[in-house]
Amino acid sequence: MVSTAGNDLHNVDLSRESAAAGGSPRLYGYLAKPEGKGPFPAVLMVHEAFGLNDITVRHAERMAAAGYLTLALDLFSDGGARRCLVSTMRSLAAGEGRAFTDLLTARQWLLDSGDSTDKVGVIGFCMGGGFALLLANDGFDAAAVNYGRLPKNPETELAGACPIVANFGARDRSLRGAATQLSTVLEALGTEHDVKEFETAGHAFLNDAEIGPRPLRPLFRVLGVGPDPQSAPEAWRRIEDHFARHLKG
Repeated sequence: MVSTAGNDLHNVDLSRESAAAGGSPRLYGYLAKPEGKGPFPAVLMVHEAFGLNDITVRHAERMAAAGYLTLALDLFSDGGARRCLVSTMRSLAAGEGRAFTDLLTARQWLLDSGDSTDKVGVIGFCMGGGFALLLANDGFDAAAVNYGRLPKNPETELAGACPIVANFGARDRSLRGAATQLSTVLEALGTEHDVKEFETAGHAFLNDAEIGPRPLRPLFRVLGVGPDPQSAPEAWRRIEDHFARHLKG
């Protein structure tokens, strides 16, 4: 059901479907649709820890422009970031819980929408990258992981994963060694993958604007968090090439 949920970033209401599946009583998202006549391959987008914001919407519109019916789900729909962030992070750490129910509900919504083919990928950023990684072996056809934290036991939790493309930043102090570890694990599992660490990039380098509360942004810059126009174009090309190969091919 497409509707206005009282927020410019929400144009889809999945509350009925989510509640029926045992997920969040309120669940909204932002749907970006390609031009022209479908059906289109679909992409489920998972936002950063700061929530579904203008940056996420622009990411979704970018994927739609590339030909994908893209749903950016708001994992904080049922109370906002202050009430939902901790429980969402706990769900991510446990690899189960309401957040995963909501995400799989959103995937089914895309498949049932009438505008999608039977191909669906998942893409995530920061916190969302961690979710995308864990969802890679749960019925998706391709995954794009951007500076997402690896699960505690990647050798078992990533077994059977779909093809994965992953982008990390060498200046990301929070994920040092993650790119090498992920590549090693996926190689051992025999999972098709393309993992790259960008030398000049830090965390959140695919964003086109700074994130977080304004007083904290100087600190984020010191920590290497924020846009990297030098690396972002190649990272986006890698994502689009990966999805084209596995969702459009």
